[in-house]
Amino acid sequence: MFMNTIPEIQRTNLANVVLLLKSLGVKNLLDFDFMDPPPQDNILNSMYQLWILGALDNTGELTPLGRRMVEFPLDPSLSKMLITSEELGCTAEILTIVSMLSVPSVFYRPKERMEQSDAAREKFFVPESDHLTLLHVYTQWKSHGFRDEWCVKHFIHSKAMRKAQEVRSQLMDIMKAEKMAIVSCGTDWDVVRKCICSAYFHQAARVKGIGEYVNCRTGMPCHLHPTSALYGLGYTPDYIVYHELVMTSKEYMQCVTAVDPYWLAEMGPMFYSIKEKNFTQKEKRAANKAEMAKMTMEMQIKMAREKEEEESEQQRKATATPKHSNSVILGKRNPGTPPRKRGFGL
Repeated sequence: MFMNTIPEIQRTNLANVVLLLKSLGVKNLLDFDFMDPPPQDNILNSMYQLWILGALDNTGELTPLGRRMVEFPLDPSLSKMLITSEELGCTAEILTIVSMLSVPSVFYRPKERMEQSDAAREKFFVPESDHLTLLHVYTQWKSHGFRDEWCVKHFIHSKAMRKAQEVRSQLMDIMKAEKMAIVSCGTDWDVVRKCICSAYFHQAARVKGIGEYVNCRTGMPCHLHPTSALYGLGYTPDYIVYHELVMTSKEYMQCVTAVDPYWLAEMGPMFYSIKEKNFTQKEKRAANKAEMAKMTMEMQIKMAREKEEEESEQQRKATATPKHSNSVILGKRNPGTPPRKRGFGL
Protein backbone atom coordinates (compact mmCIF):
# COMPACT_ATOMS: atom_id res chain seq x y z
CA MET A 1 0.00 0.00 0.00
CA PHE A 2 1.15 3.53 -0.73
CA MET A 3 1.56 6.04 2.09
CA ASN A 4 -0.60 8.55 0.17
CA THR A 5 -3.26 7.86 -2.40
CA ILE A 6 -2.02 8.47 -5.95
CA PRO A 7 -4.07 11.28 -7.57
CA GLU A 8 -6.57 9.90 -10.04
CA ILE A 9 -5.19 12.03 -12.89
CA GLN A 10 -1.92 10.11 -12.59
CA ARG A 11 -3.50 6.63 -12.89
CA THR A 12 -6.41 6.94 -15.34
CA ASN A 13 -6.86 7.33 -19.07
CA LEU A 14 -6.36 11.00 -19.95
CA ALA A 15 -7.87 10.92 -23.44
CA ASN A 16 -10.92 12.92 -22.37
CA VAL A 17 -8.78 15.46 -20.47
CA VAL A 18 -6.41 15.88 -23.43
CA LEU A 19 -9.36 16.37 -25.79
CA LEU A 20 -10.84 19.03 -23.49
CA LEU A 21 -7.54 20.91 -23.12
CA LYS A 22 -7.02 20.86 -26.88
CA SER A 23 -10.49 22.33 -27.38
CA LEU A 24 -9.59 25.13 -24.92
CA GLY A 25 -6.58 26.12 -27.04
CA VAL A 26 -3.72 24.51 -25.09
CA LYS A 27 -1.00 23.80 -27.65
CA ASN A 28 1.80 22.10 -25.69
CA LEU A 29 0.26 19.72 -23.17
CA LEU A 30 3.64 18.56 -21.89
CA ASP A 31 4.32 22.06 -20.51
CA PHE A 32 0.83 22.56 -19.10
CA ASP A 33 0.84 23.50 -15.40
CA PHE A 34 -1.08 20.59 -13.85
CA MET A 35 -1.64 20.66 -10.11
CA ASP A 36 -0.55 16.99 -9.97
CA PRO A 37 1.33 16.43 -13.26
CA PRO A 38 0.65 12.98 -14.75
CA PRO A 39 3.50 11.03 -16.37
CA GLN A 40 4.33 12.33 -19.83
CA ASP A 41 3.89 8.83 -21.25
CA ASN A 42 0.23 8.93 -20.18
CA ILE A 43 -0.31 12.21 -22.04
CA LEU A 44 1.48 10.95 -25.15
CA ASN A 45 -0.48 7.67 -25.11
CA SER A 46 -3.74 9.62 -24.82
CA MET A 47 -2.77 11.86 -27.73
CA TYR A 48 -1.88 8.74 -29.72
CA GLN A 49 -5.29 7.23 -28.94
CA LEU A 50 -7.03 10.44 -30.06
CA TRP A 51 -4.98 10.45 -33.26
CA ILE A 52 -6.06 6.85 -33.90
CA LEU A 53 -9.72 7.84 -33.49
CA GLY A 54 -9.29 10.82 -35.84
CA ALA A 55 -9.78 13.52 -33.17
CA LEU A 56 -6.23 14.88 -33.70
CA ASP A 57 -4.37 15.37 -36.96
CA ASN A 58 -0.72 14.55 -37.66
CA THR A 59 0.41 17.84 -36.09
CA GLY A 60 -1.54 17.33 -32.87
CA GLU A 61 -4.31 19.84 -33.63
CA LEU A 62 -8.04 19.19 -33.27
CA THR A 63 -9.86 17.94 -36.34
CA PRO A 64 -13.52 18.75 -37.12
CA LEU A 65 -14.40 15.29 -35.79
CA GLY A 66 -12.52 16.06 -32.58
CA ARG A 67 -14.47 19.30 -32.08
CA ARG A 68 -17.71 17.34 -32.36
CA MET A 69 -16.46 14.72 -29.91
CA VAL A 70 -15.80 17.42 -27.29
CA GLU A 71 -19.52 18.15 -27.05
CA PHE A 72 -20.27 14.72 -25.55
CA PRO A 73 -19.34 14.03 -21.88
CA LEU A 74 -18.21 10.51 -22.78
CA ASP A 75 -15.09 8.48 -23.36
CA PRO A 76 -13.69 9.50 -26.79
CA SER A 77 -14.36 6.02 -28.21
CA LEU A 78 -18.04 6.23 -27.26
CA SER A 79 -18.26 9.76 -28.70
CA LYS A 80 -16.75 8.49 -31.95
CA MET A 81 -19.31 5.66 -31.98
CA LEU A 82 -22.20 8.11 -31.62
CA ILE A 83 -20.95 10.41 -34.38
CA THR A 84 -20.29 7.50 -36.76
CA SER A 85 -23.79 6.14 -36.13
CA GLU A 86 -25.24 9.20 -37.85
CA GLU A 87 -23.38 8.32 -41.06
CA LEU A 88 -24.41 4.65 -40.91
CA GLY A 89 -28.04 5.39 -39.99
CA CYS A 90 -28.27 3.56 -36.66
CA THR A 91 -28.33 6.47 -34.19
CA ALA A 92 -31.17 5.13 -32.01
CA GLU A 93 -29.52 1.75 -31.42
CA ILE A 94 -26.04 3.16 -30.73
CA LEU A 95 -27.53 5.75 -28.37
CA THR A 96 -29.03 2.94 -26.28
CA ILE A 97 -25.81 0.89 -26.34
CA VAL A 98 -23.68 3.87 -25.26
CA SER A 99 -26.13 4.60 -22.43
CA MET A 100 -25.95 0.99 -21.21
CA LEU A 101 -22.14 1.06 -21.35
CA SER A 102 -22.09 4.25 -19.26
CA VAL A 103 -23.59 2.52 -16.20
CA PRO A 104 -22.39 -0.48 -14.14
CA SER A 105 -23.40 -3.99 -15.17
CA VAL A 106 -27.19 -4.33 -15.23
CA PHE A 107 -27.11 -8.08 -14.44
CA TYR A 108 -26.79 -9.44 -10.93
CA ARG A 109 -26.08 -13.02 -9.83
CA PRO A 110 -27.06 -13.88 -6.24
CA LYS A 111 -25.17 -16.83 -4.77
CA GLU A 112 -28.30 -18.66 -3.68
CA ARG A 113 -29.91 -18.42 -7.15
CA MET A 114 -26.98 -18.54 -9.56
CA GLU A 115 -28.47 -21.12 -11.91
CA GLN A 116 -31.74 -19.23 -12.23
CA SER A 117 -29.98 -15.93 -12.88
CA ASP A 118 -27.74 -17.54 -15.53
CA ALA A 119 -30.78 -19.03 -17.25
CA ALA A 120 -32.55 -15.68 -17.21
CA ARG A 121 -29.47 -13.95 -18.61
CA GLU A 122 -29.10 -16.43 -21.46
CA LYS A 123 -32.57 -15.48 -22.73
CA PHE A 124 -31.19 -12.05 -23.70
CA PHE A 125 -28.02 -13.30 -25.39
CA VAL A 126 -27.38 -12.19 -28.97
CA PRO A 127 -24.80 -14.73 -30.26
CA GLU A 128 -22.75 -12.20 -32.21
CA SER A 129 -22.36 -9.41 -29.68
CA ASP A 130 -22.53 -8.45 -26.02
CA HIS A 131 -23.30 -4.89 -27.13
CA LEU A 132 -26.39 -6.14 -28.95
CA THR A 133 -27.28 -8.13 -25.82
CA LEU A 134 -27.40 -4.86 -23.85
CA LEU A 135 -29.54 -3.34 -26.59
CA HIS A 136 -31.89 -6.34 -26.37
CA VAL A 137 -32.22 -5.94 -22.59
CA TYR A 138 -33.13 -2.25 -22.88
CA THR A 139 -35.58 -2.91 -25.72
CA GLN A 140 -37.37 -5.61 -23.70
CA TRP A 141 -37.49 -3.38 -20.61
CA LYS A 142 -39.00 -0.61 -22.72
CA SER A 143 -41.60 -2.95 -24.24
CA HIS A 144 -42.69 -3.95 -20.72
CA GLY A 145 -43.32 -0.37 -19.65
CA PHE A 146 -40.03 0.23 -17.79
CA ARG A 147 -41.39 -1.75 -14.81
CA ASP A 148 -39.27 -2.74 -11.81
CA GLU A 149 -41.17 -6.01 -11.43
CA TRP A 150 -39.89 -7.14 -14.82
CA CYS A 151 -36.30 -6.35 -13.75
CA VAL A 152 -36.65 -8.36 -10.53
CA LYS A 153 -38.05 -11.32 -12.43
CA HIS A 154 -35.10 -11.36 -14.86
CA PHE A 155 -32.32 -10.62 -12.31
CA ILE A 156 -31.62 -7.11 -13.63
CA HIS A 157 -30.74 -4.03 -11.56
CA SER A 158 -33.68 -1.64 -11.91
CA LYS A 159 -31.64 1.31 -10.61
CA ALA A 160 -28.97 0.76 -13.26
CA MET A 161 -31.63 0.59 -15.95
CA ARG A 162 -33.20 3.86 -14.80
CA LYS A 163 -29.76 5.46 -14.75
CA ALA A 164 -29.18 4.29 -18.33
CA GLN A 165 -32.52 5.80 -19.28
CA GLU A 166 -31.47 9.15 -17.78
CA VAL A 167 -28.13 9.05 -19.60
CA ARG A 168 -29.91 8.25 -22.85
CA SER A 169 -32.27 11.22 -22.51
CA GLN A 170 -29.36 13.58 -21.74
CA LEU A 171 -27.34 12.34 -24.71
CA MET A 172 -30.42 12.71 -26.91
CA ASP A 173 -30.72 16.36 -25.87
CA ILE A 174 -27.07 16.96 -26.82
CA MET A 175 -27.59 15.25 -30.18
CA LYS A 176 -30.64 17.42 -30.87
CA ALA A 177 -28.62 20.51 -29.98
CA GLU A 178 -25.95 19.33 -32.44
CA LYS A 179 -28.71 18.76 -35.05
CA MET A 180 -28.03 15.02 -35.30
CA ALA A 181 -30.93 12.95 -36.57
CA ILE A 182 -32.24 10.09 -34.40
CA VAL A 183 -32.84 7.26 -36.86
CA SER A 184 -33.13 3.48 -36.54
CA CYS A 185 -31.64 0.77 -38.76
CA GLY A 186 -34.43 -1.68 -38.01
CA THR A 187 -33.04 -5.21 -37.78
CA ASP A 188 -29.85 -4.63 -39.78
CA TRP A 189 -27.48 -5.57 -36.95
CA ASP A 190 -24.43 -5.67 -39.24
CA VAL A 191 -24.59 -1.87 -39.45
CA VAL A 192 -24.59 -1.64 -35.65
CA ARG A 193 -21.61 -4.00 -35.37
CA LYS A 194 -19.72 -2.01 -38.00
CA CYS A 195 -20.37 1.18 -36.04
CA ILE A 196 -19.03 -0.48 -32.86
CA CYS A 197 -15.97 -1.59 -34.84
CA SER A 198 -15.32 2.01 -35.92
CA ALA A 199 -14.83 3.02 -32.27
CA TYR A 200 -12.94 -0.04 -30.97
CA PHE A 201 -10.88 -1.23 -33.93
CA HIS A 202 -7.73 -0.48 -31.88
CA GLN A 203 -8.93 -3.08 -29.33
CA ALA A 204 -9.27 -6.03 -31.68
CA ALA A 205 -8.28 -9.68 -31.18
CA ARG A 206 -8.07 -12.72 -33.42
CA VAL A 207 -8.82 -16.29 -32.48
CA LYS A 208 -6.04 -18.59 -31.29
CA GLY A 209 -7.95 -21.46 -29.70
CA ILE A 210 -11.32 -22.29 -28.15
CA GLY A 211 -12.25 -19.21 -26.14
CA GLU A 212 -8.69 -17.88 -26.43
CA TYR A 213 -7.64 -14.87 -28.47
CA VAL A 214 -4.52 -12.76 -29.04
CA ASN A 215 -4.52 -9.00 -29.40
CA CYS A 216 -4.04 -8.04 -33.04
CA ARG A 217 -1.66 -5.19 -32.18
CA THR A 218 0.37 -6.47 -29.21
CA GLY A 219 -0.01 -10.27 -29.46
CA MET A 220 -1.05 -10.42 -25.79
CA PRO A 221 -3.22 -13.45 -24.93
CA CYS A 222 -6.84 -12.57 -24.10
CA HIS A 223 -9.81 -14.68 -23.05
CA LEU A 224 -13.55 -14.38 -23.38
CA HIS A 225 -15.23 -13.65 -20.07
CA PRO A 226 -17.50 -16.53 -18.90
CA THR A 227 -20.47 -14.12 -18.78
CA SER A 228 -20.03 -13.15 -22.45
CA ALA A 229 -22.66 -14.14 -24.99
CA LEU A 230 -19.86 -15.50 -27.22
CA TYR A 231 -18.38 -17.74 -24.51
CA GLY A 232 -20.67 -20.74 -24.90
CA LEU A 233 -21.31 -20.19 -28.59
CA GLY A 234 -21.27 -23.13 -30.98
CA TYR A 235 -18.52 -21.51 -33.05
CA THR A 236 -15.72 -19.06 -32.28
CA PRO A 237 -15.65 -15.81 -34.33
CA ASP A 238 -12.30 -15.20 -36.03
CA TYR A 239 -12.09 -11.49 -35.15
CA ILE A 240 -13.64 -9.53 -32.29
CA VAL A 241 -13.43 -6.09 -30.67
CA TYR A 242 -13.82 -5.55 -26.94
CA HIS A 243 -14.90 -2.65 -24.73
CA GLU A 244 -12.38 -3.15 -21.93
CA LEU A 245 -9.81 -5.61 -20.61
CA VAL A 246 -10.05 -6.87 -17.02
CA MET A 247 -7.14 -8.57 -15.29
CA THR A 248 -8.02 -11.20 -12.67
CA SER A 249 -6.55 -14.69 -12.94
CA LYS A 250 -6.32 -14.04 -16.72
CA GLU A 251 -6.81 -11.13 -19.10
CA TYR A 252 -10.55 -11.21 -19.72
CA MET A 253 -12.27 -9.19 -22.44
CA GLN A 254 -15.58 -7.68 -21.41
CA CYS A 255 -18.38 -6.59 -23.75
CA VAL A 256 -17.22 -8.31 -26.94
CA THR A 257 -18.56 -8.04 -30.49
CA ALA A 258 -17.70 -10.21 -33.50
CA VAL A 259 -16.55 -8.14 -36.50
CA ASP A 260 -15.62 -8.62 -40.12
CA PRO A 261 -11.83 -8.34 -40.76
CA TYR A 262 -12.57 -6.09 -43.75
CA TRP A 263 -14.16 -3.60 -41.33
CA LEU A 264 -10.92 -3.51 -39.34
CA ALA A 265 -8.93 -2.72 -42.48
CA GLU A 266 -11.46 -0.04 -43.45
CA MET A 267 -11.75 1.66 -40.05
CA GLY A 268 -8.13 1.25 -38.91
CA PRO A 269 -5.83 1.43 -41.94
CA MET A 270 -2.95 2.53 -39.69
CA PHE A 271 -2.97 -0.93 -38.07
CA TYR A 272 -4.54 -3.41 -40.47
CA SER A 273 -4.46 -4.16 -44.17
CA ILE A 274 -5.83 -6.84 -46.43
CA LYS A 275 -3.11 -9.12 -47.77
CA GLU A 276 -3.67 -9.34 -51.50
CA LYS A 277 -1.93 -11.72 -53.88
CA ASN A 278 -0.64 -8.99 -56.19
CA PHE A 279 0.42 -6.68 -53.36
CA THR A 280 4.11 -7.35 -52.76
CA GLN A 281 6.11 -6.57 -49.65
CA LYS A 282 8.10 -3.97 -51.60
CA GLU A 283 4.95 -2.05 -52.49
CA LYS A 284 3.83 -2.14 -48.87
CA ARG A 285 7.15 -0.70 -47.70
CA ALA A 286 6.88 2.03 -50.33
CA ALA A 287 3.37 2.92 -49.16
CA ASN A 288 4.52 3.10 -45.53
CA LYS A 289 7.49 5.24 -46.53
CA ALA A 290 5.22 7.65 -48.42
CA GLU A 291 2.92 7.93 -45.40
CA MET A 292 5.85 8.69 -43.08
CA ALA A 293 7.15 11.30 -45.52
CA LYS A 294 3.73 12.95 -45.58
CA MET A 295 3.58 13.10 -41.77
CA THR A 296 7.14 14.51 -41.60
CA MET A 297 6.30 17.20 -44.14
CA GLU A 298 3.19 18.21 -42.20
CA MET A 299 5.23 18.52 -39.01
CA GLN A 300 7.86 20.66 -40.76
CA ILE A 301 5.18 22.93 -42.21
CA LYS A 302 3.64 23.34 -38.76
CA MET A 303 6.99 24.14 -37.13
CA ALA A 304 7.81 26.68 -39.86
CA ARG A 305 4.41 28.32 -39.43
CA GLU A 306 4.84 28.55 -35.67
CA LYS A 307 8.35 30.01 -36.07
CA GLU A 308 7.03 32.60 -38.53
CA GLU A 309 4.21 33.56 -36.15
CA GLU A 310 6.70 33.89 -33.28
CA GLU A 311 8.99 36.16 -35.34
CA SER A 312 6.09 38.34 -36.45
CA GLU A 313 4.93 38.62 -32.83
CA GLN A 314 8.39 39.71 -31.70
CA GLN A 315 8.56 42.23 -34.54
CA ARG A 316 5.14 43.60 -33.61
CA LYS A 317 6.19 44.01 -29.97
CA ALA A 318 9.39 45.77 -31.03
CA THR A 319 7.53 48.31 -33.19
CA ALA A 320 4.91 48.91 -30.50
CA THR A 321 7.55 49.90 -27.85
CA PRO A 322 7.79 53.78 -27.59
CA LYS A 323 11.23 55.22 -28.41
CA HIS A 324 12.92 57.57 -25.89
CA SER A 325 13.63 61.08 -27.26
CA ASN A 326 17.22 62.37 -27.09
CA SER A 327 16.21 66.03 -27.28
CA VAL A 328 16.93 68.32 -24.28
CA ILE A 329 13.94 70.09 -22.80
CA LEU A 330 14.83 73.63 -21.65
CA GLY A 331 13.34 74.88 -18.46
CA LYS A 332 10.93 77.85 -18.57
CA ARG A 333 11.98 81.27 -17.23
CA ASN A 334 10.25 82.70 -14.20
CA PRO A 335 8.03 85.60 -15.37
CA GLY A 336 9.19 87.83 -12.45
CA THR A 337 12.88 87.58 -13.29
CA PRO A 338 14.28 90.23 -15.64
CA PRO A 339 15.90 88.97 -18.78
CA ARG A 340 19.62 88.36 -18.56
CA LYS A 341 21.60 90.87 -20.64
CA ARG A 342 24.35 89.67 -22.81
CA GLY A 343 27.37 91.60 -24.09
CA PHE A 344 30.25 93.64 -22.66
CA GLY A 345 29.62 96.08 -19.81
CA LEU A 346 30.81 99.67 -20.35
